[in-house]
Amino acid sequence: MSTQTILYIILAGVIALLLALFQYKYKTKGAPKKSALFTLLRFISIFGVLLLLINPKFNQVTVYNQKPNLVLAVDNSNSIVHLNQENNVSKILEDLKNNQLLNNKFTLDVFSFGNTLHTLDSLSFKEKQTNLDKVFRELTQIYKNTVSPTIVISDGNQTYGNDYEYSAKKYNQPIYPIVVGDTTQYSDLKLKQLNVNKYAFLKNKFPVEAILVYNGEENINTKFVVTSGKNTIFSNNVSFNKTDNSKILNFTLPANNVGVKSYKATLIPTESEKNKTNNSKNFAVEVVDEKTKVAIVSSNLHPDLGMLKKSIEANEQRKVVYLKPQETISQLNDLQLVIIYNPNNSFKSLFEALKLNNKNKFVIAGPKTDFNFLNTVSDYYQHDIISQTEDYQPKLNANYNSFIVDDLDFESFPPLISNFGEPSFSVPFESILYKKIKSINTEEPLLATFEINKRREAILFGENLWKWRSQSFINNKSFNQFDNFIGKLVQYLASNKRKNRLDIDYESFYQGSSNIIISAQFFNKNYEFDANENLNIIVTDKINKTSKTIPFILKNNNYQVDLSDLAASDYTFTVKATSENISKSGNFKILEYNIEQQFLNANISKLKTIANQSNGTSYYFNDYKSIINDLLNDERYKPIQKSSKNIVPLIDWKYLLVLIALSLAIEWFMRKYNGLI
Repeated sequence: MSTQTILYIILAGVIALLLALFQYKYKTKGAPKKSALFTLLRFISIFGVLLLLINPKFNQVTVYNQKPNLVLAVDNSNSIVHLNQENNVSKILEDLKNNQLLNNKFTLDVFSFGNTLHTLDSLSFKEKQTNLDKVFRELTQIYKNTVSPTIVISDGNQTYGNDYEYSAKKYNQPIYPIVVGDTTQYSDLKLKQLNVNKYAFLKNKFPVEAILVYNGEENINTKFVVTSGKNTIFSNNVSFNKTDNSKILNFTLPANNVGVKSYKATLIPTESEKNKTNNSKNFAVEVVDEKTKVAIVSSNLHPDLGMLKKSIEANEQRKVVYLKPQETISQLNDLQLVIIYNPNNSFKSLFEALKLNNKNKFVIAGPKTDFNFLNTVSDYYQHDIISQTEDYQPKLNANYNSFIVDDLDFESFPPLISNFGEPSFSVPFESILYKKIKSINTEEPLLATFEINKRREAILFGENLWKWRSQSFINNKSFNQFDNFIGKLVQYLASNKRKNRLDIDYESFYQGSSNIIISAQFFNKNYEFDANENLNIIVTDKINKTSKTIPFILKNNNYQVDLSDLAASDYTFTVKATSENISKSGNFKILEYNIEQQFLNANISKLKTIANQSNGTSYYFNDYKSIINDLLNDERYKPIQKSSKNIVPLIDWKYLLVLIALSLAIEWFMRKYNGLI
């Protein structure tokens, strides 16, 4: 409390006392005892009111002990069941959670993990993938700058993500793995990896790469075969020994018929082999008879050009060629889409040819664009001609309806650079992304599409798209999400098909270990997205002839349904709207493959490594209870005494208000009782 405030309080006390004495000593002649009591009550009332006006502030200090955290991360993947460890894992978890000594010393936080990290509700051991790398990265964000020793109950086998040794090292917390699963090494043949394109073209041959691995001491002779149904379409004899323990086979298979073709690759196991699940893999290829050809036309070099080619050709159905403006005109009949990058006056003939042939195009306009020229050749939009540039960050339009756009966390993307100014459109258009200038959201389009005269066009006002793809990789550890976004945009622009009131987004086949999400959009008669419709999907197993009906749920500007629980088989489906007689059908295949069943042993070496590098200790099931004493006796994990200081204004002290009200009430009743009122 400042000196000035103390002086104000003293002054308030003097004033209150003088006023009280003036009221009951100077002006009133009565019994001395009663006058003294009335003076005291009046003093309390006046002094209390003056204190509220001064409103002094007091420091309130609270001292408390903060216990260190103890993090329990439990493997909830299907590999625990495959290794027959579900009962052991449940027992370890219950013993640690219910230990009173641990609860007294630590604050226990319990998580389960598979592909992602979750606060533990219950263990099901049904997670289809394990991503320990993501677990440690997320725990790093949660327990940054804290003391949080971490117990990991797992077999240590990871099926997805980067090597978790690096992310565990950056976690900066002691890690105590409790290893579950068989640690004995057995002789094992394994089809470790199978690389094959998703699409193949009719009458061509598509390449396949198989990586075969052997763990053992003896010499082994076996055979690698690929079958389709009951027919063997490829075979190769292979041999392994202790030193020559891996093989890479490269071969091609024919694509003779259009459609999804299923295959099974098998490395014939030995009779003594314990785990035969990891000897075979199912795979599929969709054979198509056409390819989308896209031209990128530019008169100067830029990193965006290579990025666009990479993203578009991530789908093998598409081919990208680089052309100069004059070269493009002679090849227009072979192109489904033309991407024009930073157009200038040299593109004049190309724009005329595109208009004459009613071709779809995608214009990317950055600082090197000649907007005088672009405004001249464009009949549907104009842009302010200002030489000053500006950085624009993207903001997703959640109501975009032309096709399903997933939120890639666009607002985390670096800004694009473009000319300052506002575009104006003379035709109806839809913005996929709005411009965001620093923290200010605008309604100006950054990326927009429109349809006119059975032609589709898109315009992007900005360059440096390559930074977006890089940021997407940083966010997701994969280019797939961004490439899918570019792929959907290209698919939309490369087609002139009339918009349907019910659109379905799905794949022809899915791996058994992946999430199976089908998306849909429903539009009213004005082709506006209808968020009030009830959509249901009827899924029928072609083999078992069983059907089930599942409702869609609304998510942003589309409906979604999760079919990840379906077993491997061939399926047909029909999506129906309940309010109108509108439906759409299709089919897909789920390949039989459980990546969590590819492991025979716990990965003891990896778990020991992360324990040693983090100054922790690894344990096995038969000695896991010793971790309790080790944690209790570890001097690194002591409670920390902390204090919090709050500045509390007197006006928040309710007792003072009660005291003022009480003194006024007593004074009034006493004056009334003595006939002074």
